[in-house]
Amino acid sequence: MKKISTDKAPAAIGPYSQGIVANGFLFASGQIPINPATGEIEGADITTQAELVMKNVGEILKAADTAYENVVKTTCFLADMADFAAFNAVYEKYFTGKPARSCVAVKKLPKDVLCEVEVIAAV
Repeated sequence: MKKISTDKAPAAIGPYSQGIVANGFLFASGQIPINPATGEIEGADITTQAELVMKNVGEILKAADTAYENVVKTTCFLADMADFAAFNAVYEKYFTGKPARSCVAVKKLPKDVLCEVEVIAAV
C-alpha cells in the first residue's frame, strides 16, 4: 500500500490519509470545499463548493498518477437533496466517463459544508 499526500489538496483533518493506492486502485478520502492554501471553506452555494471539491479530488488523482477518466466509483454526499441538479451540473463537467455513483443526502457534513465527494480510481 502507498499513501497519497499532496499539498495541492486539503490536508487530512483527522487520523486518515488523503488517499491510499492498493492493488492498482486509488481509494481517496472524501473531499470538501477547503482551499488547500488557506485551510478555509470557500463558497456559500452548492455550485461554488462543488467546483472546489472537484478540483481537490483532481489534485489527489494527479498525486496518485491517475485522472478523472480512470475513476470507477464515486460517492457523493449532499447536505440538501434540493441541490442535486446544481451539483450534477458541476459533477458532469469532471466525471465525463460516467463512473458508477452513489449520491445521498446526509444530516450534516464536516464543517457544515454543502457537499463531499470520495472516489475510487484505477491507477
